[in-house]
Amino acid sequence: MMDFPTVAAFEAALRDLPIPDVTAVDAARARQAQLTKPAGSLGRLEEIAIFLAGWQGQEKPALNKARMAIFAGNHGVTAHGVSAFPPEVTVQMVHNFEAGGAAINALAGAAGMELTVTALDLDRPTNDFTADAAMSEEECLQALSQGAAVVDSTLDLLAVGEMGIGNSTAAAALCARSLGGSAAHWVGPGTGVDDTGIARKVGAIDTALAFHANAPMTPFETLRRVGGREIAAIAGAIITARHAHVPVVLDGFISCSSLAPIASAFPAITEHCIAGHRSAEPGHIRLLDRLGLKPLLELDMRLGEGSGAAVAVAVIRSALAAHNGMATFAEAGVSAA
Repeated sequence: MMDFPTVAAFEAALRDLPIPDVTAVDAARARQAQLTKPAGSLGRLEEIAIFLAGWQGQEKPALNKARMAIFAGNHGVTAHGVSAFPPEVTVQMVHNFEAGGAAINALAGAAGMELTVTALDLDRPTNDFTADAAMSEEECLQALSQGAAVVDSTLDLLAVGEMGIGNSTAAAALCARSLGGSAAHWVGPGTGVDDTGIARKVGAIDTALAFHANAPMTPFETLRRVGGREIAAIAGAIITARHAHVPVVLDGFISCSSLAPIASAFPAITEHCIAGHRSAEPGHIRLLDRLGLKPLLELDMRLGEGSGAAVAVAVIRSALAAHNGMATFAEAGVSAA
């Protein structure tokens, strides 16, 4: 598939984003108009089916191969006490994913999804971005390419999730640098820090924004300066999925934050994405609004791991079951008017 050997290759991929198959969209919409129900009566389920048809290039889209891709990384900014848990928990949770004992294992299984886990240099956290770039150019390109590696053209759907102690601080920093607003506007409790912990997060982000103020405001530079390996990997997976015409289901604040620096320059990057849910992290609804995405679910979830995206895939399966399985008015012998 795709990789990102150079910054120029990354930028070229963003300048040449494929669009959905208009013929398939029209065919799916025409089918919806003939199904035995009042027009529009299944609401967003109808929209989901038509959306998937466009990206899969067929009137009746399928979910024969849906993949949940989880990326894990550690963050140097945790030295500032921005998380309620130590960085060692990232490694421990990756082991739990691999052993099948985490929430995402259960939820991905319930949604009929295969699960992949990509751990990115967990023994080597990113640099503390309050005083340095989180990643070198080479490290960021490598993370982008590791994300790209989870995508293949046989997929019908990709969902993305993450694990990384400290990554809600990185996500807030990405949003503030890319979309504007103060650090306080984007910061939330993450894993459950108290008001003092939130103040530490705000302080770390304010320091980082000032430190990187004169750096280029490009998607790549923002990702590498205040992001994280797992967040860059998610970005790489989403971009590669776009070029493979694979629709993507996003999880919560951290997953969506991977698109903040890209969408600020290339708003069309979100056109193949579904926001699986609105998480309980305060910045997430603000970010979804800026990305132009309406979440499928609102269940007060804030776990991460791709958990909200996995639950949303169950809804997407329902949308396709109705679209593909219902009879048309002609087939059922029902009057359409």
